[in-house]
Amino acid sequence: MEPLEHLAIIWCGVFVAIFAARKTKLTPVLYYLAVGAILVNTGILPAESSPFIRGFAEVGIVVIMFALGFEETTNNFLNSLKRSWGIAFFGAVAPFFTAYWIADYFWQDTNIALMCGLAMTATAVSLTMVSLKSEGLQTSPAATGIMTSAVLDDIASLTLVAILVPVAAGDTALNLIDIEWVLGKALLFFGLVTLLGTWIFPHIAVGMLARIPLIRRFGIKHLLSFADGEQTTLSVLTIAALVGILAHALGFHPAVGAYMAGLVIKEEYFEFLQHPKVNYYENTKKIVDDIAFSWIGPVFFVELGTKILLDWEMFVSVIPQTVLLTVCLIIAQISSAGLAARYTGRFDWHESLMIGFGMLGRAELAFVVIDIAYVQNNILNTQAFYTLMFTAFWLNIAVPISISWWKPYFVRRKGAG
Repeated sequence: MEPLEHLAIIWCGVFVAIFAARKTKLTPVLYYLAVGAILVNTGILPAESSPFIRGFAEVGIVVIMFALGFEETTNNFLNSLKRSWGIAFFGAVAPFFTAYWIADYFWQDTNIALMCGLAMTATAVSLTMVSLKSEGLQTSPAATGIMTSAVLDDIASLTLVAILVPVAAGDTALNLIDIEWVLGKALLFFGLVTLLGTWIFPHIAVGMLARIPLIRRFGIKHLLSFADGEQTTLSVLTIAALVGILAHALGFHPAVGAYMAGLVIKEEYFEFLQHPKVNYYENTKKIVDDIAFSWIGPVFFVELGTKILLDWEMFVSVIPQTVLLTVCLIIAQISSAGLAARYTGRFDWHESLMIGFGMLGRAELAFVVIDIAYVQNNILNTQAFYTLMFTAFWLNIAVPISISWWKPYFVRRKGAG
């Protein structure tokens, strides 16, 4: 019964977070994180979550990312790639070297500096997109630019983790074959997703696939129309889970796969389900959003907040490192991503700064890197571990606050444009 009790406590905390968010006009995500930190440091929740809660939270982030991808259109994502490469590159290089140099200054250890750089490189796309959604900005060009850039950053970060962690741990030497293997898996994953969205899902097969008997006659509409369309939500969530599993098998976070699955499922696939009073696409989207943003998704953010364990002596000892790293990362991230958005992506200034604010978050991959480097391989020392944890927490808080603060100007400039 204990895991169920913990889930009930988390859900009660979600109610409190939503109430506080409504009163302060801030995104609930900020309060989900705070609730998790408060619950774990007051002893109400354990420092080590049960496998049930961890699994529940993992499902939450996968569903959140699928829901966000489900709202986006494939064409917008692909078109955004051309505008987002600079944001992804410069928006990752700047925080990597910022964290690397600061860590090297404090601890004079190349391996620690490398892990700090990696942990502070990948953007928390879920946190940013949920924050944008709460402000009604999730479908703006800036949001698409953030999402595209963040996905590219995640790929690059995972590639570097796979290459550099064994080197830093002393398990292997850096070699060209390992690099080619990791890059090959990335290309394979996105190639398979492209194949899925371009040729497998559409009801009318094209090219060579039109000659294959099964594929040329069946598409995703047959799956969605199962049981007269009553199981469309089950169908799309199953697809999200399967593509997430594929992503994980190739070394990526399942949430990246879930987002790509949502991206390639088009609204037009639901048009065959004709009913005078039922819009199956809108109904499915509503159910998916309810799952993602009301009762499963929030558990992920509360669970994320429980990673912040406050040890007073340790907290005091890492204040200089945390303050310097946080301030420098905020400046480096906003300026690099914002300038890249303006001059390589040709976004307007109000969009460029929104992209810079949206790239501040550090969550999923940051904690994956921290876990690998501190728990599994003992590369990080205790001070570096807490510095990264506290820095990630403050960066996450900065995302909804900065987006909410910038929204009025952003909306005015958008209307004027």
